[in-house]
Amino acid sequence: MKSHDVFSQDKVTLSGVVSDAESNETLIGVNILFPELQTGATTNEYGFYSITIPKGTYQLVISYLGYSDISETIFLEENLNKNFSLSEAIESLNEVVIKENVEKLNIRKPQMSINSLTSNTIKQIPVVFGEADVIKAITLLPGVTNAGEGSSGFNVRGGAADQNLILLDEATIYNSSHLFGFFSVFNPDAIKDLKLYKGGIPARYGGRVSSVLDIYQKEGNSNKFHVNGGIGLISSRLLAEGPLNKGKGSFLLGGRATYAHLFLPLFDIENKAYFYDLNTKISYRLNQNNNVYLSGYFGRDVFSITDSFKNTYGNSILNFRWNHLFSDKLFSNLSLIYSDYYYGLDLGFIEFNWNSGIRNFNLKYDLKHYISNNIKLQYGLNSIYHKFNPGEIEPSTPDSGINAEKLIDKYALENALYIDVEQQISNRFMVSYGLRYSSFLRLGQDELNTYANDQAVIFNEDLQIYEKADPTGTEKFKRSDVIESFGNFEPRLALAYELNGSSSIKASYNRMSQYLHLLSNTSSPTPLDIWTPSGKYVKPQILDQVALGYFKNFKDNTYSLEIETFYKKVKNRIDYIDGADLIANNAIEQIILNGEAKAYGLEVLFRKNLGRFKGWFAYTLANSEQRTPGRTSNEPGINNGEWYKTPYDKTHDISITASYNLTEKWSFNANFLFQTGQPVTYPNAQYEYNGLNIPNYGLRNEYRLPNYNRLDISATYVPKPEKIKGWQSEWVFGIYNVYNRRNAASISFQQNSETGVNEAVRLAIFGIVPSISYNFKF
Repeated sequence: MKSHDVFSQDKVTLSGVVSDAESNETLIGVNILFPELQTGATTNEYGFYSITIPKGTYQLVISYLGYSDISETIFLEENLNKNFSLSEAIESLNEVVIKENVEKLNIRKPQMSINSLTSNTIKQIPVVFGEADVIKAITLLPGVTNAGEGSSGFNVRGGAADQNLILLDEATIYNSSHLFGFFSVFNPDAIKDLKLYKGGIPARYGGRVSSVLDIYQKEGNSNKFHVNGGIGLISSRLLAEGPLNKGKGSFLLGGRATYAHLFLPLFDIENKAYFYDLNTKISYRLNQNNNVYLSGYFGRDVFSITDSFKNTYGNSILNFRWNHLFSDKLFSNLSLIYSDYYYGLDLGFIEFNWNSGIRNFNLKYDLKHYISNNIKLQYGLNSIYHKFNPGEIEPSTPDSGINAEKLIDKYALENALYIDVEQQISNRFMVSYGLRYSSFLRLGQDELNTYANDQAVIFNEDLQIYEKADPTGTEKFKRSDVIESFGNFEPRLALAYELNGSSSIKASYNRMSQYLHLLSNTSSPTPLDIWTPSGKYVKPQILDQVALGYFKNFKDNTYSLEIETFYKKVKNRIDYIDGADLIANNAIEQIILNGEAKAYGLEVLFRKNLGRFKGWFAYTLANSEQRTPGRTSNEPGINNGEWYKTPYDKTHDISITASYNLTEKWSFNANFLFQTGQPVTYPNAQYEYNGLNIPNYGLRNEYRLPNYNRLDISATYVPKPEKIKGWQSEWVFGIYNVYNRRNAASISFQQNSETGVNEAVRLAIFGIVPSISYNFKF
């Protein structure tokens, strides 16, 4: 019998951390492989791995795309803690295959409906103004769209933007956009890892029903001081990182800002629109079993029109994390998180200020238990305290005629317990399953309206319209009171069956609950939109989603193919009565009804991962609808109770992304997009009243904007590619919308001042936009 006989009962555990040799930055998703045993492990979000195997002598291979493999013989007689450092691979354009830091498809794992992108991939994608952008990059993936140019947020598998959970170092980001969608809040230089979960979402995530965008910031270089940045036409960025205690601690500090507004006075333009943000992180290794991290983000957007109007909004987060290793098989992470989203208006022309926002405090404790090579557990809990400020009006001058008014603050406590299990049933069959229990307590507030029959919306049978109900009184509560409580079990299941060494089929099911709602009746979220909690009149959204997929690698992972189909249904999706007014509304329940939504579709992603020429083709065929039937047989519901297209329904969505390394100095990138125009509501008739032509609107979203298409290209020039130390730089030249297509962001209808006839007016945000930026590091 060989010393490494797989049937040996004497087993030992090999564990440790894998990091980058130059920066000491831990690496996520590194493969630790024992080819003789046909088994292995991958590093977690903090670079930790653990694998239990029989005692013996083995060949060990450490593999991570973009880095040189480590292969060594290792003798295991007892539990061993061993760390590894990987060096970046040296590229040569003369080779047929080039190892790049690309996103490899994992055939065996049961995870599906997940897309990963590295910061290098994101930086290669041409975008408007030449600024690399996370949100723009993920909209090139199948199943992900946005509402068009100049729009914030993104939509996943026919879901609304508020149904996406966006995490930066585990903290919730409530608005992912700068400058109303022209930039995202994520500095690509500070990003370490990005994963987008569209389905088969693990039980450790909850609170949203469409997707999870999980982003981790870099920890910083703990070996030496390092700076990189970029200078563009309208924005620049700078990031510094270095050791606090060489090899043990590090810091990261990054900032971005736009400055185009500084030149506007030269053209007698008093309006301004700009943003700035700051990323920071401190990491320190206390000892072999304990690491602490303190990370933060602060961002602000400012938009002003002369001195009469000023709009300020942005996110702030702070997260303290403690990693503790109880044993070589039990890893834990404790997080204390603060998150805040602020929105403010300074209306000088009518002499008052307005501010609103949402703030929360989150306690998370997560554990990962490596029971054996065949069974891995993740379990934990979290508790989030929410405070909602719907709005506050304050006079801005002593002589202001505006009276101070405060909309009633709302409070809630959101709790969850979860367990995730990943189990290998056989060499070909793997399964992950989990259960999450979430609870939501709507806490006491100063006062709450009461209504007859608990109906805040009534139906006027004479006029055949929905109207606000008059309150019958109010209730007052202590902060510790529970106005309403909800609890939901959320099962998760994912299966993977390996057909052969290069292909597999996968299936998944997940149920999720969402207790927070973004009040917005526009196709794209705006900073003025207000978050509100579930409660007496607003029910939590409940999702059920199933997905089935086929996955295949070709020619030693040079090519990969993913085909998925999905169906999802959401209960209690908010809908608005006709004429709903969301601004400064202290009784939101009077304008909303609970409906339902559904979406289904087919997604195809074909990648070329290796070589001089790389890229992907993504296609989505999908349908997204919602309806709100009448509550009784006498009510027609919204849109006559019929299903209608959601504003984010895109029947066809095609994106092609390509990059080509011509020489060591020159590389080229391009992307092409085609999308079915988004649904809109147009007038179908008009009538005359007092000499004015008044449009009459038909059913909701029964028309569409013209189809959207665009081609972007860029070229990158590296003056001295042979330099690997000291000052290194590159120039990036780009053209957004090469053939200058005037894609319609919206079509509005207005009366021509000369003819008095109603006419359609198209609004196009961008034509052709050239850009140039200079990137550097040292």
